[in-house]
Amino acid sequence: MTNEEIADRFARLAMLMEIRGEDAFRTRSYRNAAETLREWTTDLSRIAREEGAKGLQQIPGVGKAISAKIVELVERGTFDAWERLIAETPESTLDLFKIDGIGLKTAAELHTRFRISNLDDLAKFVAGGGLEMVDGIGEKTAERIKRNVAKFTNADQ
Repeated sequence: MTNEEIADRFARLAMLMEIRGEDAFRTRSYRNAAETLREWTTDLSRIAREEGAKGLQQIPGVGKAISAKIVELVERGTFDAWERLIAETPESTLDLFKIDGIGLKTAAELHTRFRISNLDDLAKFVAGGGLEMVDGIGEKTAERIKRNVAKFTNADQ
């Protein structure tokens, strides 16, 4: 597993945690770790295999919890915290960010309030006039979202 792949997993974890409204401190630590891991020049998989969690903890911003997750990710291709999180908030929820007009707050509301977790759910929601119920979405933004949903889902809106 490459450093980029490991960093991407932690960045995606942080985004899902943000959508869920989880602790901002923990979310920020995963996001910061992802940025550091992305730039780290030494192969993280090698460090995990040869030195374990202790070796990974030498990296700034990587403590016991994150280092243990990296070791687990390298060994198993996943880690328990990720599996628990995506069981409740599917990774496909991150696809909502592909739609111009949907940022963090809107994605969080769409998921938590309306249980939208993928672009197909969003297309149905938009087609049914659901955007009118979403706080902070005005007429122009709603039109932009409709156009972009149509592009990504080939839906007739």
